[in-house]
Amino acid sequence: MEMIRNKGKKKHQFSVNKISRKADFVLNVIFFLWALACVLPLLLVVVVSFSSEQSIFQNGYSFFPSEWSLDAYRFFFRLGDQLVRSYGITIFVTVVGTLFSLSITAMFAYVLSRKDYAYNRLFTLLMLFTMLFNGGIVATYMVNTQLLGLGDSVWALILPMSLNAFYVIILRTFYKSIPMEIIEAARIDGAGEFKTFFSIVLPLSKPGLATIGMFTTIAYWNDWFLGMLYIIDQKKYPVQTLLWSMQNSLEFMKQSSANALEYAEMAASAPTDSGRMALTVLVVLPILLAYPFFQKYFVKGLTVGGVKG
Repeated sequence: MEMIRNKGKKKHQFSVNKISRKADFVLNVIFFLWALACVLPLLLVVVVSFSSEQSIFQNGYSFFPSEWSLDAYRFFFRLGDQLVRSYGITIFVTVVGTLFSLSITAMFAYVLSRKDYAYNRLFTLLMLFTMLFNGGIVATYMVNTQLLGLGDSVWALILPMSLNAFYVIILRTFYKSIPMEIIEAARIDGAGEFKTFFSIVLPLSKPGLATIGMFTTIAYWNDWFLGMLYIIDQKKYPVQTLLWSMQNSLEFMKQSSANALEYAEMAASAPTDSGRMALTVLVVLPILLAYPFFQKYFVKGLTVGGVKG
């Protein structure tokens, strides 16, 4: 009996993977250096944005500038109402676009995950086709402006990005991991398709929805191309398009200051290097605040469908 117990203990000991202290220390050092490599560039951007142009010209980019300055931020905040308006448009596009995109993505993915849906294969092939072939910018522009009438409209910043085939595949994989018995039990209790989806499926899919929601939020917040392509009125510019336009105008104002007296004073004080970093901070900082809301679902959402039991 003792021999049998000892064999069982040995088997149990070998079945558990243990990491030695040396390996644990090495892994911690590697991950610490990796995290440091990710954080230091962002910290450098913030420091340089508060540096004076003369300090950057003399010493280059440094974590310890010889002179601190708020000139870059003062320069951009001269826009006043325009900057606030652009931030409002970006927040509206990000919030409404993310909610709308999650709604249609979740419903489309749920339909494709149901094996009893008659047109499952047809719509799956159509979705995969869009991942392989694209009509191009010209065709997309003509459809959105002439057919849908989205030109110079805030909806031109929302609808073209509202459905992503890759996100549909991720959510479809998640929905397939939900036991079919739960859906059948709801059907026996008299629940329709919409009630089953909103009352049972959606609460179970919070990790997947949070992960897709975070990616979609970042995509809407960082997008500047749609504003440049569809928006004509500068008052409707999202903040990324506005800052992109300002970035291009920095060098233009300095070059044209000799011929345009009204820009002479502004061009003389226009920051270049610190201005670029200040633009980066103005764009990146707000979206960083969204990460804590998604963090608890992020890891679970990424690993969804990876383990099946």
